[in-house]
Amino acid sequence: MITTRWAPAWSAWSTAWRYSGLPASGRMFFEGRPLDPARSGMTAVQAGVGRGIGGVPVWGGGPLGEGLTKGVTILNGLRPEPLERRVGTPARPVSFPPMASPSSTRPASRPFPPNWRLSVLIGVYELLWHLLLPVFLLFLWKRGKREPLYREHWGERFGAAPTGLDRPVWVHSASMGEMRGAAPLVRALLAAGYPVFITTLTPAGRTAAHTLFAEAVEAQRLKVSYVPLELGWAVRRLIRRVRPRAAVMTEIDTWPVLLTTIRRQGVPLAMANAQYPKKSIVRDRKWGGFRAGIFHAYELVLCKSETHAQRFRDVGCQRVVIAGETRFDLPVSPQQIAAAQALLAPWQLATAANGHRPVLCFASAIVGEDEQFIEATRQVQAGLQAAGLPLPLVVYVPRSPQRFDAVAQMFEAAGLRVARRSRMLDASLQPTSDTPDMGAIDVLMGDSLGEMYFYLALSQVVVVGASFVPMGAHNVIEPLALKKPVMVGPSIWGIEYPGVEALAAGVLQQHLTIPSLSAALVQLLTSPTDYARAIEGAEAFYAEHGGATVKHMATLVPWLEGR
Repeated sequence: MITTRWAPAWSAWSTAWRYSGLPASGRMFFEGRPLDPARSGMTAVQAGVGRGIGGVPVWGGGPLGEGLTKGVTILNGLRPEPLERRVGTPARPVSFPPMASPSSTRPASRPFPPNWRLSVLIGVYELLWHLLLPVFLLFLWKRGKREPLYREHWGERFGAAPTGLDRPVWVHSASMGEMRGAAPLVRALLAAGYPVFITTLTPAGRTAAHTLFAEAVEAQRLKVSYVPLELGWAVRRLIRRVRPRAAVMTEIDTWPVLLTTIRRQGVPLAMANAQYPKKSIVRDRKWGGFRAGIFHAYELVLCKSETHAQRFRDVGCQRVVIAGETRFDLPVSPQQIAAAQALLAPWQLATAANGHRPVLCFASAIVGEDEQFIEATRQVQAGLQAAGLPLPLVVYVPRSPQRFDAVAQMFEAAGLRVARRSRMLDASLQPTSDTPDMGAIDVLMGDSLGEMYFYLALSQVVVVGASFVPMGAHNVIEPLALKKPVMVGPSIWGIEYPGVEALAAGVLQQHLTIPSLSAALVQLLTSPTDYARAIEGAEAFYAEHGGATVKHMATLVPWLEGR
């Protein structure tokens, strides 16, 4: 019941919500009501009455993955290469389907914002940014004490972007992880002859871009900048300087001022590797669906899966295409894999479930998981001892470099013997004179950046972090690329794709508790049959889901023509 005190405010908000630019189907979607096919213009199947979001059961009502469809096909017969071909082998040339006439395939863009009410809400939001700007700048300055790169390139935060590219494709990836995930797409754009202008939000993302695309930066075909703050004049300044042909955001980006200004300046806008997680839907419902109205800024949405595609359709996005996840096309590092393989024999580490020393990896562990993973280590030690196997080597890789020292001390305080990669291996991952007797070491601390494939290649099985705390889990695709069995905790909303599909295929194990995780690790490390089956499943799943870059480009290239 709405009290008399709050009735005027509720009336104003409900009016703004009613006319916020969402179609009737979108408002019903965010209000949690079944979609009405007659009002939404959908078929009964698309409306999905009684079948969950978009007719696809996502997290309940039957086995995980029920009702999911692949929704994509491999174009031109291009399929992912086996691991042996992918490592150290130059990529073969890629051809794209014949281009249709842009004028005949490109629907007319809808105006954005679609009405004055959404414009008012965005204007209020931008006003708050101006009012709170000193506070945010102070936050950046203080953050710079711990990460000095936050204190550099401040002009770029206000639109002073580097110039010199001829109408580039603007690609925005907020973080280091998103930047790495978008790398195959960026390389494909460069190979197709488009200069690329990259923006990112964090210093780690900026550093990753310079590292990943060093040759293109050197050749003046790619430039990197911080994305402007949510200030319309700053975004307009960047657009005037860069003159982008089109803008492509990655994953899920709904910065209201950024997207609104891009559209108002006449820049075509698309989203690649697009996802709309269930957790985001719940949050958007809580806040009245304002962010869903922002999705209308996108002319083209290239989704990871049918589940995500249906969610974007439900909120009224104009053109939605299933294109997969370009992380499946990331090249692995042959140097790191070779360095790891060279250490297996000297360190007497297992390469399969046999009598050699088992190795397990906790990858991208974050705050709140260390204590749990220490307990899991003890339980696995006890289980392997009971099975007559040597104590395992635990490869532990914290997500944040700021935590390396604290995490190492935490393991030592728990009575575990720790060796740190930074003190025992040189820059080329070769042992130094300080390398200890690894037989006496319980934990190899992965205190380095950019060497994940080395740590994964050392290991037999991988537990992915950010999943035993409510943070949605980190990348499971990298261990699958190396044919490693992968396990996660209860929180996987951030990897809904390919998490749901991998669970349904049996190549990803999800455990709700540490005892359950530990028991599964012991079972896998003591059963050669189960281990061999897990490896085969991981390889097949990875091959099946590759080729997303070609699917993205098959849609993007015609869309970009004539821009």
